[in-house]
Amino acid sequence: MNTRTPPRFDPTRVPHLLGSFAPVTEEVDAADLEVKGEIPAALDGLYLRNGPNPRFTPIGSYLYPIDGDGMLHGVWLSQGRARYRNRFVRTPALEAEERAGQALWGGLESMILPDAEQVGPQLAGTFRDLPDINVVRHGGRLLALAESACPYRIGAGLETLGREDFEGALPAGITAHPKIDPVTGEMVVFCYGLEAPYLTWSVIGRDGTITSGPTPVEGVDEPMMIHDMALTGRYAVLILAPAFFDLDAAMAGGSFLAWRPERGTRVVLIPRDGGPPRWATDDAFWLWHTVNAYDDGPGPDAQVVLDYVQWSRLTVGGAPGAKQEPVSGGLARARIDPVAGTMTRSLLDDARVEFPRIDDRLIGRRHRHTALATSTGRTDLLSGEYDAVRFHDTQTGTAVVWDAGDLSVGEPVFAPEPGTDSEVRGHWLTFATDRTDGTSWFLVLPAEDPAAGPVARARVPVRVPLGLHGGWLPTEDDRPTAHSAPSTAT
Repeated sequence: MNTRTPPRFDPTRVPHLLGSFAPVTEEVDAADLEVKGEIPAALDGLYLRNGPNPRFTPIGSYLYPIDGDGMLHGVWLSQGRARYRNRFVRTPALEAEERAGQALWGGLESMILPDAEQVGPQLAGTFRDLPDINVVRHGGRLLALAESACPYRIGAGLETLGREDFEGALPAGITAHPKIDPVTGEMVVFCYGLEAPYLTWSVIGRDGTITSGPTPVEGVDEPMMIHDMALTGRYAVLILAPAFFDLDAAMAGGSFLAWRPERGTRVVLIPRDGGPPRWATDDAFWLWHTVNAYDDGPGPDAQVVLDYVQWSRLTVGGAPGAKQEPVSGGLARARIDPVAGTMTRSLLDDARVEFPRIDDRLIGRRHRHTALATSTGRTDLLSGEYDAVRFHDTQTGTAVVWDAGDLSVGEPVFAPEPGTDSEVRGHWLTFATDRTDGTSWFLVLPAEDPAAGPVARARVPVRVPLGLHGGWLPTEDDRPTAHSAPSTAT
């Protein structure tokens, strides 16, 4: 347990606890939402999003997007109507704090941990679970995902069913961005840790059973932060940027993450058939999120194409008060040669973007369209806040933008039109909050002409804080089989 004097911390001065990011504490159910426009009848299912939402005023520190209790926000769509529900992901730490009526754990940077008198012997001196980043459905499970820990299983009504370790097969858990192969139905996951083995990967079969792993990735001998991955038909693709955990520095009041650009960024291609990993190295860059990856040709020696959102350095952490270089980035593409062990990178779009998504039916295969949250530059926004949606066409190299005006928008998620296999037959879904009055909306944008703006806006009766990731869970899963891969043509 950390017994040093807690640092001075004023949560009223933390931007990511204010405005459109400010947490909500009430769990709400609302039927028959007010709709402007018309929700397409083809949309039948649940749009579900996760995000950090502290149940009580944080103590010690608060680091967005890492800290915060998980809160799920769901909009159920059917027959042109919409209903809404939000629920906390109920971890043992959250329940202990509810009994106490206040926060007991500090943010990750403060290292404040409660003692046995406060929370009992089982939770004393432990880090709290933070399943607040993503949510995924696979193998009969609906999972709220943490940065790198056991997820929490969620019921059909968003109730928390408990921590999920896959019947003991993955006791350390998984990270928040697994990838589901739309052809095989497998979910490929990875997990990083503070102790050896520092990085492992596993495969979860279509039925939810572990078919491979956890397998250590040789060549990783230090604890590193790795937020996302990509998948091709042949490889699991992991990007190891030089963001290293430094617990000694954290215990001394410094940053728990150290950016060491002199170490460069490495990419490892892990053959899904169990062969030896292949490595490539380049100058340092950081990424939070991949777009997609694919094998650019037949045979084991074909290059791998990886699209991702690139940043010039790590965008969180850093020693308190230290001056940092300005950050730059954009939508990027890397070509990785598994034989030569080299990587070449190019910038596809230099706009300020994040939260990239494609048609999930194309994960691991060649895609054409990418949707991303972006900024118009018209007003100053916080990191993680965006006022437009950008749609990039990799075939033409062009992009169109829907300007959301006074709305701050979240991650766009694609809902394909049932019975079709086109990237542009369907709709993009997201939450948005009006910066002028705090009202929140569920938006439906047409994939065929997204720049035209929403065809429907459903008024959410409570503010939905800006959050992180989610997905479209159709009532009936119409994902194509291996013999009907979706088309990248318009």
